[in-house]
Amino acid sequence: MVVPAWNEAGSLPGLLGALRTQYPQYDVLVVNDGSTDATTEVARVHGATVVELACNLGIGSAVQTGFLYAQRYGYDAVVRVDADGQHPPEAVADLLRSLDEMHADVVIGSRFLEAGGFRSSWLRRVGISWLGFLIRILTHQRITDCTSGFCAYRREAVEFLAQHYPQDYPEPEGVVLLVRNGFRLVEVPVVMRRRQVGRSSIRGLRTVYYMIKVTLAVLVAAMRSPVRSLADGHRT
Repeated sequence: MVVPAWNEAGSLPGLLGALRTQYPQYDVLVVNDGSTDATTEVARVHGATVVELACNLGIGSAVQTGFLYAQRYGYDAVVRVDADGQHPPEAVADLLRSLDEMHADVVIGSRFLEAGGFRSSWLRRVGISWLGFLIRILTHQRITDCTSGFCAYRREAVEFLAQHYPQDYPEPEGVVLLVRNGFRLVEVPVVMRRRQVGRSSIRGLRTVYYMIKVTLAVLVAAMRSPVRSLADGHRT
């Protein structure tokens, strides 16, 4: 499992403790994205392997570092779990199981497929719906939660994203990139939680500005030519 973290010393103990208890057979990698708190020390105390980035590079670089690590050490699958406590550890097994049962390359945990759980602010929900509509128009793929970072990836997708993971707005851009390069994406319902410690940096009017920028990024991603031979596309 890959856990990108930036100043998450307060939320990591609960998350890593739950992951270690429920999945002792899996390795956990925390990518410390230039934190100024005790993120590294807390992660190591709770049994995680840590890769430290020299400075804060952003979520895209942190997650890509996790993919590069997984590629280097030959993992068959990767689950990304955010460090803020919104992703329920018990759902990791559902994501991994769905990779095989649904013959998918990527499984996205969606907070919108079923009722319940934390669904973010109404303004962000409007933005997510807009991005989902735009992605459906551009790719003919229906994704209800295109900003979800709670995902499982098969080895082929990990190796691809290790080289091509988007940096600016990686979740929605990544959906477009993966679909256009022949990967099979599916969603499963997940009951998300509220952030355990701290608060999101994207809130209020910044949400509107963020969604405008993401829209432009998604449009640019959709115009790019595929970088993967479609002959190597997903299984049918």
